Amino acid sequence: MQPFPVPPDEIPVGGGWRRGGGPASACVDPADGSTVASIHAADSAQVDAAARAGAAAAADPAWRDLLPHQRARLLTRVADAIEAHAEQLALLQTRNTGKALGETRALVASAAGTFRYYAAALETLEGELPPSRGAHLTMSVHEPIGVVGAITPWNSPIASDAQKIAPALAAGNAVLLKPAEATPLVSLALARLVHDAGVPPALLSVLPGPGSVVGDAISRHPLVGKLAFTGGTTTGRVLGRIAADRIIPVTMELGGKSPTIVCADADVEETVAGILYGIFSSTGQSCIAGSRIFLPREQYDEWAARLVAAASGLRLGPGTDPATQVGPLATFAHRDKVAAMVDRAREEGANVLCGGQIPSDERLSRGAYYEPTLLDGLAPDAKTCQEEIFGPVGVLLPYDDEEDLVAQANSTVYGLACGIWTADYRRALRLARRVDAGTVWINTYKQFSISTPFSGTKESGLGTDKGRTAIRSYQRQKSLYLSLADEPIPWARG
Repeated sequence: MQPFPVPPDEIPVGGGWRRGGGPASACVDPADGSTVASIHAADSAQVDAAARAGAAAAADPAWRDLLPHQRARLLTRVADAIEAHAEQLALLQTRNTGKALGETRALVASAAGTFRYYAAALETLEGELPPSRGAHLTMSVHEPIGVVGAITPWNSPIASDAQKIAPALAAGNAVLLKPAEATPLVSLALARLVHDAGVPPALLSVLPGPGSVVGDAISRHPLVGKLAFTGGTTTGRVLGRIAADRIIPVTMELGGKSPTIVCADADVEETVAGILYGIFSSTGQSCIAGSRIFLPREQYDEWAARLVAAASGLRLGPGTDPATQVGPLATFAHRDKVAAMVDRAREEGANVLCGGQIPSDERLSRGAYYEPTLLDGLAPDAKTCQEEIFGPVGVLLPYDDEEDLVAQANSTVYGLACGIWTADYRRALRLARRVDAGTVWINTYKQFSISTPFSGTKESGLGTDKGRTAIRSYQRQKSLYLSLADEPIPWARG
């Protein structure tokens, strides 16, 4: 099947498709190093043009005055269009990110579901009539911010894009989307579908390029009234400072070093499969990856042996191969970064239980592959146990009792996700409440619903994505007072 037809070297800016004004960048298939496309980045002038056109389009009565069900109809059309092109979009994302087709198909389906969900939420979202405390009727209304800057990562482009674009459009805004520099292709394809569905084109501009240029220009533009970011904590701090200086709202989903907790009574087959999925699916390139695996000390050796045997049997290969379980990393530079972090783990005293190297298999030699890796022998405060690797690398850690477990699990600056494996739901719920994490899975992992809010604690984020209330996060709240008094305000009578 041919990939989705993205116009050659064109990006949507302020209602029209044109060549980016910045330097060209190759979009590489990390499975074999081949070039899929070459896209010129946007420049700061195009960011300005997109912001101005977006502000005008958001204020245009043709969009501003649409009733909720009319705007919802457009979002439903976008969902239909994504589903109609699902296989092409999945293949395009696989070729640009290296993800297995099974994963990219799921991400495309998630994107369609996100637009469909926010269409339904928009149809049913209600305002508020607070109780009156005087001779007046009060109501609380919500209005669009105007222009929203959305910055998304390279690991799951279309799903991350939809989780920002859909509620922002539902709320009545225009969106300036900056996809990751290395993986913009499926974001560009999504923009065409959004436009073709009838959304005024100036309401969605896609501006690829380096964060230091395009991301900075978006975040500092005076017409951008909110920032929505998914990515690393370091960049999140930079954007947070800019938002604070400008006094604009920001939502951020940042890094993680998520604990996976194995209890002594956990089902062996279910737990091993869940742990491997939690850390090695998406080649570990996930902020919620279960990268710290806590095992009861009295059963440590047997659990470790099971995990190593299972991890060693995972199949590496290109995402287009149906047999592939672990694909390449998204870029060669990131593969080399992961390899360097494993080398540093060795210097810290880690034992490499499996993996720990670039595969020697000749059929994988042209791709950005790294073997699924499990480490142990490290103290909980080692850098490898504290810093996000964002690759197929998990660390096994023993614990003595529940107090020791909770202390270790909460010992990082992150608090994004957690997995708990046990047959005892009383224990599971007790642990779930004690662990610092925005999302906790019990006897499962990496399961999501667009209807369920998603957030992080500590340095894993700020604000909440998903759920009905996400629409409100892209709006300003306004209070109205309607006088019911028969007499003028007493003060005015002199």
